[in-house]
Amino acid sequence: MKIKILFPAVVFMLLTTNLWSQPYLGASNQLIARILPTRHQAFVTQSIPSLNGKDVFEIESRNNKIVLSASSGVALASAFYYYLTEYAHCQVTWNGTNLKLPATLPAVKKKIRKETPYDYRYYLNYCTFNYSMSWWDWPRWEKEIDWMALHGINLPLAITGEEYTWYLVYKDMGFSDEDLKGFFTGPAYFSWFWMGNIDGWGGPLPLAWMKSHFELQKKILARQRALGMKPVLPAFTGHVPAAFKNKFPQAKLKATNWTNGFADTYILDSEDPMFAQIGKQFLQKQTELLGTDHLYSADTFNENEPPSADPAYLGNLSARIYDGMSAADPKAIWVMQGWLFYSDRKFWKEAQTEALLNAVPNDKMILLDLATEIEPVWKRTQGFYGKPWIWNMLHNFGGNTNLFGRMDVVATAPAEALNNPQSGKMKGIGLSMEGIEQNPVLYELMMDNTWQTKPIDLNSWLLKFVRNRYGKSNANALKGWEILRKTVYNVPADKYIRDGAESIIQARPTFDSLTRWAKTTLNYREKDLLPGWDELVKAAPLCKNSDGFQYDLVDVTRQVMANYALPVQRKIVAAYRKKDLAAFNTESGKFIQLIDDMDRLLATRKDFMLGPWVSAARQWGETPAEKALYEMNAKDLITLWGDAKSPLNEYACRQWSGLLSDFYKPRWQLFFTRARQSLNQQSDFNASLFKEEVSNWEWKWVNQHKEYPTKTIGNPVNVALEMYQKYRKTMGITHQ
Repeated sequence: MKIKILFPAVVFMLLTTNLWSQPYLGASNQLIARILPTRHQAFVTQSIPSLNGKDVFEIESRNNKIVLSASSGVALASAFYYYLTEYAHCQVTWNGTNLKLPATLPAVKKKIRKETPYDYRYYLNYCTFNYSMSWWDWPRWEKEIDWMALHGINLPLAITGEEYTWYLVYKDMGFSDEDLKGFFTGPAYFSWFWMGNIDGWGGPLPLAWMKSHFELQKKILARQRALGMKPVLPAFTGHVPAAFKNKFPQAKLKATNWTNGFADTYILDSEDPMFAQIGKQFLQKQTELLGTDHLYSADTFNENEPPSADPAYLGNLSARIYDGMSAADPKAIWVMQGWLFYSDRKFWKEAQTEALLNAVPNDKMILLDLATEIEPVWKRTQGFYGKPWIWNMLHNFGGNTNLFGRMDVVATAPAEALNNPQSGKMKGIGLSMEGIEQNPVLYELMMDNTWQTKPIDLNSWLLKFVRNRYGKSNANALKGWEILRKTVYNVPADKYIRDGAESIIQARPTFDSLTRWAKTTLNYREKDLLPGWDELVKAAPLCKNSDGFQYDLVDVTRQVMANYALPVQRKIVAAYRKKDLAAFNTESGKFIQLIDDMDRLLATRKDFMLGPWVSAARQWGETPAEKALYEMNAKDLITLWGDAKSPLNEYACRQWSGLLSDFYKPRWQLFFTRARQSLNQQSDFNASLFKEEVSNWEWKWVNQHKEYPTKTIGNPVNVALEMYQKYRKTMGITHQ
């Protein structure tokens, strides 16, 4: 009898609190509890309807509680973060977090309501999964999914563990483990394997890895979906194992090459009957194992030119790829990275682009304008010829660690495109960086576009950003950021600069000042950044306890020291050419000391350490051989990016403690030794011989085991101030 009485009461309670009707409330409450474990009970959540399918949220104070109402879990998390930033002056970033709330939470005097104009807020790039996420475990992924929700992301790319689904598909097709041994890459190179650029490099991939990351993917998808996100899963574009030609000799295969020093990969012709069959089989298997939100990522010809420019050929190819998706899932929507239209614009002229896109129904495709802040492809494709598309900030290449960005563009261009009648079906904004955990200001700024239709006023925005980041307003800190805005973060929209400069320290040692990947050309004058450093140093006494300030002071100190390396290197070169051995020894000594000092500075923050990267890689290994393989992958990606002869060396270079002292420094020492020998012997420096010697040394370094510190050493503010006292005056003289 008691059960009959209590059960309706429980049902009524659950329905009135929406916990049954809106399961995302539970996931949102758990997120709030993870962010504020001791204050989460001050927040009450409830659901409200969306507005024409778009997310909305409301915030108000009621009965000494902060009431958050929203149309989805992501919108609720966004409402929570809006309160944290606008009322409690807090901030959550990869590189510095301030969650010091007032003892009494500020009341919301008048209800706040925000509506997003965007259906989609996209996140991730294939490359991010390796340049930043290669070694992530569930706790790190959980933290990132929380960050996504707080910043309004509802359309994340989700490709972790994809290799296991493919393994099962190919096993069902009769392929043996031996057949597949040379197919799957090592775990640091999946992005380019998935995009059909490379096979096998960094492998063979252990089955244990596949299984563990398939389980990880299930957790990722469950959490994303619980919050109302719609994960974008992979689909088939034709990339097959080399063993395919032996098992199916009648199949129409085409060899293609990425031109970056790797062997050919094989693409199954879309006209071959097996193309649609495999595409359907993969999606069916994936849906069986992981479910689906009907959104699929498939990128044709990523940095590989098609065999034909005939529009009819390209249209047929596109149609067949989509047909393969729709055969398995009639609700399939193809999400395409628009990188090919940017990276190979000479090939993808109007006729070719339009043919590729128009072969798929408009409501069955979403285009990612992948680097809109650099070059808006939508402007030269009539808004992608009627397809829904997303304005993305790419910003970072290779996970490089430099201060760089287009703040003014990011603050204004998304809203300008949204309100431009020529933009067609702009349906979203997003982040498509190759690497994260750097330049947090750009990502906070970009995602603040989510809840407004007008350009962001950077003057007021920057004031709020600094206060939230450092926990207090500070005139010197604000001045420092205004200088950063005008220097490192000031790249005009019409100026073609793809990414930021690295330091000559990271370049393979040379007498030149320009190198292919470790570029040294700045988008500002070196001396113009120094006053920004001055202002942050002045702010240190009042801001030194802020996590965000500690990161920023180290980051700016790192940047000015990285810049200073180039004039020192030029003095070394000048001394060598004058055959002045004494000056050569003096200046090369300064250069090595600078590397040591940078390494010591960066050791104060985990954000800038090699140790955690290598340690996390090894922790995935179940045997000594697996640990060694993963360590090799981790070290190779950020240095050689291939074997000893790889043309991609330094593409993903980092300014990290441990990498500076154990990789860049020994290379330069070897270079200085060989240059000194040529001076003593009065002979020409043999550049080709040195290149061979140093690349062999690099390959040995990549493949050897070494433990690197995983805990920070020293106080970041104190060491940064020490570097300021040591170098600032000299830099001022050098930069005049």
